[in-house]
Amino acid sequence: MRVLVKGAGVAGLAVAHALHARGADVTVVDPNEGFRGAASWFAGGMLAPWCERESAGEAVLSQGLDAADRWEVMVPGEVRRNGTLVVAPARDLGELQRFASRTTGCEWLDGKAIAGLEPALAGRFRQGVFFPREAHLDPRRTLARLRWRLATQGVSFFRDADEGSFDDCVDCTGAAQIGKAGGLRGVRGEMLYLKTWEVDLARPVRLLHPRIPLYIVPRGDGLFMVGATMIETDFDGPVSARSLMELLNAAYALHPAFADATVVETGAGIRPAFADNFPRAVRDANTVFVNGLYRHGFLLAPAMAAEAAELVFGKLQQGSQREGMVS
Repeated sequence: MRVLVKGAGVAGLAVAHALHARGADVTVVDPNEGFRGAASWFAGGMLAPWCERESAGEAVLSQGLDAADRWEVMVPGEVRRNGTLVVAPARDLGELQRFASRTTGCEWLDGKAIAGLEPALAGRFRQGVFFPREAHLDPRRTLARLRWRLATQGVSFFRDADEGSFDDCVDCTGAAQIGKAGGLRGVRGEMLYLKTWEVDLARPVRLLHPRIPLYIVPRGDGLFMVGATMIETDFDGPVSARSLMELLNAAYALHPAFADATVVETGAGIRPAFADNFPRAVRDANTVFVNGLYRHGFLLAPAMAAEAAELVFGKLQQGSQREGMVS
């Protein structure tokens, strides 16, 4: 069975892996060079279903529980299972309590325990909430490695292809479907990369900030990804001065040493989302559409890819049943 996958971001590559694992002959097409056109290039890479449950539906938790295990299969060695630490300034302890009350899978830490986990934060926070079963990965390394692994396993990659020569098609073009797919909107996420040797973190740290909830994810070699805004717009221009100042201020609130860090990169991605902020894998005629991953791209892409593969192979099975009835 020959299947065409449109889009080579996190959804497209996850779908390609799921289809190839089930025996399909897979071709991936994407007009963009590299991953610069993919929102997943600017992602945090946090596999944090319990943290995300604080502001999302139960389905985000249930569908994302095994994300770390699934990614370990796709890209062995890339998943870091160090948990997630959530902290807040003393004046915002109520926000931390509210956060913990809206989810599960966490434990409260005092200042000494926080310092034990993250020595760089010693003396900075009186209390924190730790999610020990969460994980993270580096999206850029993961995307590049997954694409390479798929190519070595026989998946083809092109910038264009004749859709009519395939048995089925899976559309994973994300924000390109805004205005075409009913109910799909754009949510802008802005981020920056900072480099400093004065801070060392072992895991993603979330700071509950009054204006902008911040997360900082270590990438190694003194590099940190700082994100991310959630702005209801599909404007894909450069990072705004306001967002840059807020992200930098929040990073400084986590640790003053970030004031002397080098700003290595700023970027923005448009994350497609439906009204309930939960993704869909649906069939429309001869195409399966996977879209609406919102801020849960790496967390939910494996589960959505499995659903897409079921839709593709379900069509094949239905076709076989019809042929049997005719004969």
